[in-house]
Amino acid sequence: MADNAQNQSIALAHVRKNEEGKWKEHLLHEHLERVSYLAGQSASTFGSEDWARIAGLWHDLGKYREKFQQYIKSASGYDAEAHIEGTSGRVDHSTAGAIYAIEKLGLQGRILAYLIAGHHAGLPDWNNAESGQSLLSQRIKTGKQNGYLQEALDATPPAEILNQSHPQSLPPNGSLALWLRMLFSCLVDADFLDTEAFMDDKRSSLRSGYPSIAALKSAFDQHMVDKVANAKESAVNRIRAEVLRQCREKAELPSGLFSLTVPTGGGKTLSSVAFALNHAVRHGKNRVIYVIPYTSILEQTAEIFVGIFGAENVIEHHSNLDPDREDARSRLATENWDAPIIVTTNVQFFESLYAAKTSRCRKLHNIVNSVVVLDEAQLLPPEFLAPILHVMQDLANGYKVSFVLSTATQPAFSPRPKFTGLKNVCELMDDPERLYADLKRVEAELPDDFASPRTWESIAGELQQYQSVLCIVNSRKDCRELHGLMPKDTIHLSALMCGQHRSQVIAEIKQRLKDRIPTRVISTQLVEAGVDMDFPVVYRALAGLDAVAQAAGRCNREGMLTQPGKVVVFVPPKPAAPG
Repeated sequence: MADNAQNQSIALAHVRKNEEGKWKEHLLHEHLERVSYLAGQSASTFGSEDWARIAGLWHDLGKYREKFQQYIKSASGYDAEAHIEGTSGRVDHSTAGAIYAIEKLGLQGRILAYLIAGHHAGLPDWNNAESGQSLLSQRIKTGKQNGYLQEALDATPPAEILNQSHPQSLPPNGSLALWLRMLFSCLVDADFLDTEAFMDDKRSSLRSGYPSIAALKSAFDQHMVDKVANAKESAVNRIRAEVLRQCREKAELPSGLFSLTVPTGGGKTLSSVAFALNHAVRHGKNRVIYVIPYTSILEQTAEIFVGIFGAENVIEHHSNLDPDREDARSRLATENWDAPIIVTTNVQFFESLYAAKTSRCRKLHNIVNSVVVLDEAQLLPPEFLAPILHVMQDLANGYKVSFVLSTATQPAFSPRPKFTGLKNVCELMDDPERLYADLKRVEAELPDDFASPRTWESIAGELQQYQSVLCIVNSRKDCRELHGLMPKDTIHLSALMCGQHRSQVIAEIKQRLKDRIPTRVISTQLVEAGVDMDFPVVYRALAGLDAVAQAAGRCNREGMLTQPGKVVVFVPPKPAAPG
């Protein structure tokens, strides 16, 4: 009995050498208890603390196996990632806890088994081989045959770890799959954080010290005071001020689903942030997540936020992020989104909510109790609309997430036959139709014959009649072809350009327009949403009505022309791609 007591007290979770070259030991029971506490704390935000707490206690139960203890002692001195299984020579340490959960808690244990078995390799399927991962049913069977659990129990882990009652809390309303991923997120983040705190305490210390949402709101309010003080008196700016006022006022509404329907140039971006910050302070929410369809828009929006809140408080998470713009702290924050303001893409946000990998799921629990602004909501991909709206409804109903659908061309997401849609969406503007009438700043010219395409040569000839003009086409190939027919000083803009180059060109265009320098631009549709340009004339290749409306938002944006701006829709030589 004394030997067993000694075994449980010296069983190791991790080991490393300190700066003096001395061994530092991370005792297994301390690791299990700490992960249990951290996971439970995260899951308490959606009422499932008891589930996450048990998962934390049992997730590394297999490390009590003698084979694992021999392995970790022989491999001592590894870095922070050394505890991740799957490489040559590793010893299975996650299956034993999964088996124990099923044997101890029955069907409830099956749920915990997914979390425990997958806490390094990712959430497994039970019996579907298409995922390419090892099947949980097979792992359980093999683990039982090889005596993994019995080996762990032979080391007599502490009774306070083994003896747990059935969890009593019920899942939040909505998908069980989403709930499972949320619990998984709590477990894997807690495991990583506690391991990191032991292996690299300097790295771990970088995760703290963010200002409160209330402090960020104060910074934003001061920015808006300065912005209004420096703004010219105009009808457009008066309307923007009214949009801002209504967004702040409606922030008092209960948490839920909201739409912000404001014409292009009406100040949606900053007004949506005003709503998000005020709503977060009013309802005690943890962070603001700004979700954007294109990286070209994201880069510019992030720059605006950095100017308001400081680079250290705004985390960009997308595939095109320039490593030179990152630092150690921002890289850490992209792992689990524990910063107060996150700027990310539709792809990163929604794919993570249906992911199985630990790296993608780790941040999910930090979406809970947040405000999520979906900028340019009309650009949500139609082919994935059903799962996107489904998970949004579940997050709003069960996880205290408020969504804002922000766009000038609001999509029809209300429920109808054969379309579940979104229920109980509240519009933030009192009278959107009046806003569109008041913000009318352009006249549109449509083709006389929609069946008769024009040549690029004729379009190029027309464009050269204007000193400053923006022409938006449907593809990068069209953009290159038309640009080749224009004078040499014409600016080319497309998604083929790297992010930094694109940002530089957009900044140059804005400055030229501000300085009233003649500026001709041929661009793909990347400028149609979220890019603050103001041309007197805009040409748009025939596309969907929403695309035409967005293009018109780049024309007479500030309403400073004595006559309405001119928007010309033309039929290009080749039609737009399907969709």
